[in-house]
Amino acid sequence: MKKIILMPMILASFLVFSQEKIVTKSSTITFEASVPSFQPVLGTNTNVTFVLNPATGEIASLALIKGFQFEMPLMEEHFNENYMETDKYPKAIFRGKIEKFDSNNLTEDYKDYVIKGNLELHGKSRDINASAKITKTGSRITIISDFAVNASDFGIPIPSLIKYKLDDRVKVQIIAVLK
Repeated sequence: MKKIILMPMILASFLVFSQEKIVTKSSTITFEASVPSFQPVLGTNTNVTFVLNPATGEIASLALIKGFQFEMPLMEEHFNENYMETDKYPKAIFRGKIEKFDSNNLTEDYKDYVIKGNLELHGKSRDINASAKITKTGSRITIISDFAVNASDFGIPIPSLIKYKLDDRVKVQIIAVLK
């Protein structure tokens, strides 16, 4: 009898806890490592998982590196095999918190926030501070964040032959629409 009562209570608690977080698997990350006068180095991944806990402002994001697409297939191949070594380091993970976040204060107008967290990429981990613009329309929360990282901070190798074509400072933008 105790098992019959205990099991539904455990399942109900999972449902309550899972409702605290909002998840989407279709966020977008775009990065650019272009140098003026050369072909743009621009990758986009539209299948990024993004989680927000609206009660605490905690966020997490997971991107599979092979999900980044480029204008030129050869650039995508070099990105995966030579730079990001996706067989060895298949994903990027960000965990952090939106500072001074209160979901009750969100409106249809974008408000500026700061996100502080940790980015795990290419086998390295670094603290990140990023600016973010957040809005709420109905039940939909949109987060747009821009920041930059140095490829060298994550041990991403850039051969000396093409260093002049790639910027070590990589601009990153994430757009998450949560419902």
